[in-house]
Amino acid sequence: MKARIYITAMLAAITVLAACDKDEHEYPAGLPEYEHHYYLAYLPNNNSNVVVQRNQAALVKFPVQFYSAFTRPYDATTYYAIVMDGITTPAELGVDYQVVDKDGGTINPVEGKYPMTFAQAIRRTDTIYLKMLNNTAPGTRKLEVQILTNITDQYAVDNFSTAFRRPVEIR
Repeated sequence: MKARIYITAMLAAITVLAACDKDEHEYPAGLPEYEHHYYLAYLPNNNSNVVVQRNQAALVKFPVQFYSAFTRPYDATTYYAIVMDGITTPAELGVDYQVVDKDGGTINPVEGKYPMTFAQAIRRTDTIYLKMLNNTAPGTRKLEVQILTNITDQYAVDNFSTAFRRPVEIR
């Protein structure tokens, strides 16, 4: 008797699922206003906190993904910045950490921003690097690495609200 009830329930469920209408909507392949709109976001796509040790010798790596479906005749540039807004124990650039390239060479900000350029606006991953400077002052220092929006006459590079910042604690 139980088997008959289960079989009947399964047949009813299959019938209901098979009767569902397919989505017959035709959506455009792309809207012209978004043809030159790109995104940059942290991988994984979240705003999770990162804890690093002040004496860490290896570079701290923050992988990012540039989202694009096209190859363009121009390079798309966007920026990231070190932000201290609302941080009670801020880390100090040149004392606690340094922003560097993949080889450990110091990168200097331009008007407080660090550029990232994506050749021909092609989709790819890149990495933001920090170097810890082993500051011996006691206590935890904090900073936040934020991906900024860059809107130009030719293109826009935006970010995801769920993956545009990396809070960092230096212990």
